[in-house]
Amino acid sequence: MDVRTVLVVGSGAMGRQIGMAAAVAGFTTAVRDVSAEAVSAAEADMHRWLDGRVAKGRLGEAQAADAWERIAFTTDLAAAAADADLVIEAATEKLEVKRAIFAELDAFAPAQAILATNSSTLASSTVADATGRPEKVCNMHFFNPALVMRAVEIVRNPQTSDETVATVVEVARAMGKSPVLLNKEIPGFVANRLMGAVRDEALALYAGGVASLEDIDTAAKDALGYPMGPFELMDLVGLDVTYLIRQAAYGQTGDEKDLPHPLVTAKYEAGEFGRKTGKGWYTYE
Repeated sequence: MDVRTVLVVGSGAMGRQIGMAAAVAGFTTAVRDVSAEAVSAAEADMHRWLDGRVAKGRLGEAQAADAWERIAFTTDLAAAAADADLVIEAATEKLEVKRAIFAELDAFAPAQAILATNSSTLASSTVADATGRPEKVCNMHFFNPALVMRAVEIVRNPQTSDETVATVVEVARAMGKSPVLLNKEIPGFVANRLMGAVRDEALALYAGGVASLEDIDTAAKDALGYPMGPFELMDLVGLDVTYLIRQAAYGQTGDEKDLPHPLVTAKYEAGEFGRKTGKGWYTYE
C-alpha cells in the first residue's frame, strides 16, 4: 500500500513529535486533538522545534518550510481522517478511550486506511474489534522523544495482514526509523520489557537502601553506558505514564508483580510526575 497521508490522533508530547517526524519525512500530515488549546500548544512547540533545527544547521530553511507546509493541526477528526492512508493513535493509555477513538476512525477513515496505535502496553487486539477492519490494525510504538529515538516497535495481532505489517514497516523506514517487528503480542513488547527489568531492579535497590537514586543513575550511565539513568528516564517519560503502563500490564496479566512499585504509586498519588510537573525523583526549576 502506498502511504502518502498520515493522521496522528493526540497532540501530546508523543503525538506532536510523531506528526512532525512524518511531515519532515515527506508525508502530508495532520495532528488532531479534542482541545483547541492542546492543538495550539502542539503547533507552537513544533514550530519552535523546526526553528531550532534550522538555527543549529541540522535542517535547511527550505526543508523546514516544506515540512511546515505538509503538517496541519486540527480538532476536526472526521475531516482529518477522510483522506488518511495511515492513522497513528497517540491518545492516553486508557483502553476505553482508545476503543472509542478506533470506532470513530473506522467510520471516518477510508476503507483501505491502516489504523495503528502508538500504545506501549495495550496490544492492538484490544482495539481491533472496535473496527470492521481488524486485519488493518496493529501497534506502531514510537519511543520518547519520537523525533530523536530511532526504534519503532511494530506489533501484529492475530488478525493483522502481512500487507499491513509490510506497509507500516516501510513507513517507519521512510521516517528514518529502525523498525522492530514483533510477530506475536506480549505485554510490554520488547524494549519496555528490557527497560522495565532495569527500572524494577533500580527501584528495589533504592527501596532497600542499597544506594541513592543519584548513584544508581550514575552506575547506569557510567558503568553500563546508558544515556540516562532509570530514575532520570522515569522523570523524562513521566511517572504518571510509568504508573499507568504498569496498571495496564496488570490489567492484561492479573499478575501482582506487574503492579506499579509502591514508590511509583506514591509519586503518582502525590502528583509528582517528573519534568512535566517540576518534581519527580528529582526537582526541576
